[in-house]
Amino acid sequence: MSEQANERVGKVVKVSGPLVIASGLAGSQMFETVRVGEPRLFGEIIEIRGDEYSIQVYEETEGIGVGEPVQATGDSLSVELGPGLIRAIYDGIQRPLNKLYDEWGDFIVRGAERPALDRENKWKFVPKVNVGDEVQTGDIIGTVQETVVVEHRVMVPSGIQGSVVEIKEIEANVDEVVARIETKLGVKDVTMAQRWPVRRPRDIAKKHPPDTPLVTGQRVVDMLFPLTKGGAACVPGPFGSGKTVVQHQLAKWADADIIVYVGCGERGNEMTDVLLEFPELKDPKSGEALMERTVLIANTSNMPVAAREASVFTGITIAEYFRDMGYNVALMADSTSRWAEAMREISGRLEEMPGEEGYPAYLGSRIASFYERSGYATCLGTDERKGSLSVIGAVSPPGGDLSEPVTQATLRVVKVFWGLDDRLASQRHFPAINWLTSYSLCQQTMDTYANENIAEDWEANRKEAMAILQRESELEELVRLVGVDALSGPDRLLMDTAKMIREDFLHQNAFMAEDTYTSLKKQYHIVRLILHCYHESQNILEAGAELDSIVSIPAKDEIARAKLIPEDQLEKFEDVEKNVSSQIAALTSSEHGAESTETNETEVAAK
Repeated sequence: MSEQANERVGKVVKVSGPLVIASGLAGSQMFETVRVGEPRLFGEIIEIRGDEYSIQVYEETEGIGVGEPVQATGDSLSVELGPGLIRAIYDGIQRPLNKLYDEWGDFIVRGAERPALDRENKWKFVPKVNVGDEVQTGDIIGTVQETVVVEHRVMVPSGIQGSVVEIKEIEANVDEVVARIETKLGVKDVTMAQRWPVRRPRDIAKKHPPDTPLVTGQRVVDMLFPLTKGGAACVPGPFGSGKTVVQHQLAKWADADIIVYVGCGERGNEMTDVLLEFPELKDPKSGEALMERTVLIANTSNMPVAAREASVFTGITIAEYFRDMGYNVALMADSTSRWAEAMREISGRLEEMPGEEGYPAYLGSRIASFYERSGYATCLGTDERKGSLSVIGAVSPPGGDLSEPVTQATLRVVKVFWGLDDRLASQRHFPAINWLTSYSLCQQTMDTYANENIAEDWEANRKEAMAILQRESELEELVRLVGVDALSGPDRLLMDTAKMIREDFLHQNAFMAEDTYTSLKKQYHIVRLILHCYHESQNILEAGAELDSIVSIPAKDEIARAKLIPEDQLEKFEDVEKNVSSQIAALTSSEHGAESTETNETEVAAK
């Protein structure tokens, strides 16, 4: 806190829930942080009208009265960045919840404050530059092995450029000087920790169009509605449709180096599931616990409402920091609707002109400012390393109404839409992503990648499977009117194949070890197997075989169980495919045999 800020002490003139109006803070700026009342509650200036300063307080304001002191800090809402972020569990304003629990127990004491990064822990700093080297903002000057999975890369802080005059190989805490750089303004000390204001995107050298898919292991996502590394996706759905389970699955299995999970206004038991599961789950790439590459931000529904907005920006700033190291980062925000509701409450208390459904007029721009921080970029520094930040935000529209403002504002800025359907959820079909309403503008990226790296007919198979599902939807309307018996044989066969695609491919059990994650190669084999059965069945149907005997071949059970084939035994798909072909071929010969017998019996009777 600066001396000038220390002199700026105002007083409370009004308290309205999480909103406090203060006066006497002349010289304070928008988004400056303050300490409110005798408990020194943490707050942020969000509006200035003359000598009235509107402050959103990130803690409960009960007991705060008119006339209590309000002290300016001179800083904006910022996060600490450095070794110790991985495996940490923070609240919305980056207070370490495990440290607060150790000191105060189950409930956070108002005004409690602890450093985000542990000052007692010693980290072994390994230099990557030498004395005399020229460095600039973003250059990696050393590394710390933060966990067995993550190498933390210590970068030159923003605004520093010059020659290294001292570099140390030591075990130190995050506040100790590890390097000294001579700049035009003098010698600057560099530590392993740095601060960054959460509302300001971290600087990059250049942004690129995303060109690599983010493999999630979820079949409906990877095959039909993929996301790229550096892309943004929206997961809207009504209550009980599985938004949180989808978010958990993506956090567990997405092909990302670092996971940042933000629980924004969601139920506490859901965050508890994350905290209990992640240390037990094994990373498919490293074999270590997923927490070894995860940062958790927990701002549950029983925490102060104003901190929800802060939690979203706190999470994405931490994610940008790891992206700047050259990592592929995935951020899960669950749910942005709760964040928007917090904005609506604060806006109402500020007496701002309401927009659609009472949300503030700046709802769209605020949501866009969050999602636009995703991307695939060249990071600052001389080594031209690249990193990506993918953002997946859940939306909870009231009553599942996707025309409501939060969903619509989100869809304007994201490229991928995974629409959850409560009808599918009620049928126990998970993930309950509706394949007829969802879309992805990253499809061509996945098709190009998979055609080159998985199989050259990936795109053709995907298009055929999707066409079958769309045709099934059309035929369902006819079935409701006249019944399934009115359909032609080819259409009934298509309906049976669509059922196989839905139940044997799109349906995925998150709680079954063999089914929770599916590689791209295995996804291709499952779809190819189903389409192979369809093509073979079409051929013998045209040759005159009975439809009922075709759809009831025993090999259908093997197709249904194919998704449980282990990843290291994919050659078994060839055996299933051969078995399907042989059983269908046997139908053809048996039909001809039956026809010959009937002919002979007819001839004998005639004689």
